[in-house]
Amino acid sequence: MNAGICPKCGLPKELCICEEVAKEQQRISVKVNKRRYGKEVTIIEGLNPYDIDLDDLVKFFKSKLACGGTIKGSSIELQGNHMERVKDLLVNKGYNIDNVS
Repeated sequence: MNAGICPKCGLPKELCICEEVAKEQQRISVKVNKRRYGKEVTIIEGLNPYDIDLDDLVKFFKSKLACGGTIKGSSIELQGNHMERVKDLLVNKGYNIDNVS
């Protein structure tokens, strides 16, 4: 019966703005770490897994950047140094540039 209603705001799924509001409030940090054997990993932290679908976001990054990646807790790890490209993709997805560091 309520398959088309958002449990957070009570609006129909077509009109739900919960994810857009969550995107504007997130403080996201993007950094690059070196792992064993000199491999680099891009880590995206500060995303709330309860407000944003991290699975869809990881699939989007992996397809756009042509790399491997995973979700560790509430952070996303991508293989390789993709720091600047990740920031551009986050802005294209609707995240505020001022909240991405």
